[in-house]
Amino acid sequence: MRTIVKGKNLDVRDADRRYVEQKVQRLTRLLDDRSEVLVELSVEHHRSADETHFAEMTLVMDGQPLRGEAHGRTFRAATDTALDKIERLAVDHKERPRVRSRPMEAKALLRSLADGTAEPGRDGAPNIVKVKRFAIEPMFEEDAVERMAELGHSFFIFVNAENERLAVLYRRRDGDYGLIEPTVGGAYMPAHADEKGQAGGQSSRGRSR
Repeated sequence: MRTIVKGKNLDVRDADRRYVEQKVQRLTRLLDDRSEVLVELSVEHHRSADETHFAEMTLVMDGQPLRGEAHGRTFRAATDTALDKIERLAVDHKERPRVRSRPMEAKALLRSLADGTAEPGRDGAPNIVKVKRFAIEPMFEEDAVERMAELGHSFFIFVNAENERLAVLYRRRDGDYGLIEPTVGGAYMPAHADEKGQAGGQSSRGRSR
């Protein structure tokens, strides 16, 4: 197993490099001889004295990047904690069923991580990469249908002006519309036929404006 140790905006001391390489050998019982581990060390001065040193460890198993990270007073302390985390992830990954990728694909992925050209998903899972916030305007159901059509979206979130509840309007495959009214901590309750009109046409309840 090959270990790649690099510093982020710093030169890694030989003593720290040797310590990391020696400690990572614990993973050899879980990996084959062709595996590689990337360890990146950095210093975060804005943290307390016990957390200034940061170690991030990435291991690719069966094409999936696993990552363990930790802060500590020294690089050695941070490395020990990060290694404990990634070892648990590796054991869990090895024990669950998976689709294996080719060894060369795993090597290419780790190389791109070492070069900084790819960002691994945390513990091999997809990340939330974008958050969008927007104002919600109270409106009637038929107005929401018109607004969704103007935007060209397949769903539309709004506050129902008739009951002041959050609602999600969506287009069904048959061309009609569906309406979802979420409730926090509540059970699902289907709407009664006499309470809901067709969302795509005029509401069965008259407007009061």
